[in-house]
Amino acid sequence: MRSARAAWVAAAIDVSCVLLFVVIGRASHAKGETLGGIASTSWPFLAGLAVGWAASRAWRRPLTVRPAGITAWLCTVALGMVFRVASGQGTAAAFIVVALAFLGLFLLGWRVLAKLLPAGRPLARR
Repeated sequence: MRSARAAWVAAAIDVSCVLLFVVIGRASHAKGETLGGIASTSWPFLAGLAVGWAASRAWRRPLTVRPAGITAWLCTVALGMVFRVASGQGTAAAFIVVALAFLGLFLLGWRVLAKLLPAGRPLARR
């Protein structure tokens, strides 16, 4: 995968992982999936993800677990929680643990899977 294309795809996958976390969380708490609700819940985590990408310069090696994946994961959770508090949203201890686990599994997991799959072969033939 070309470097610029890999960075765009990786960023899209990371954003999708954060949005999936938010949608599942809102659904499990019967908060509803309104666009405004998803936006207000997701922006702190998406901002944290952006900082993580910038801090690790993930666009250079977006498929790596270290530093891109780990930095993106930890910044997404840590800064997401800080931004939630700053905007008057809650951060219970259990929520932090769930966010660490879910986002760690997804933001790191897809990178691990990408490394395990042979490059250059269509998914249907793998």
